[in-house]
Amino acid sequence: MKELIRYIARALVDNPDAVEVNEIEGEQTSVIELKVAKEDLGKVIGKQGRTARSMRTILSAASTKLRKRSVLEIIE
Repeated sequence: MKELIRYIARALVDNPDAVEVNEIEGEQTSVIELKVAKEDLGKVIGKQGRTARSMRTILSAASTKLRKRSVLEIIE
């Protein structure tokens, strides 16, 4: 899951070296934290949060296959 989010985020931003992804795993749920450069934050969130929502949908679909729940948090 972590690599999936890293791949998508690096494709979206202007500064791919600043993309940081951390995964905090629990028994049922994984929290994936995404940090990008301040000037790229708008690109990751998108208009009215559409890009972020799409990333969360893809993450949810992929984690369903693994029978886990994943949550994406975009950190400023």
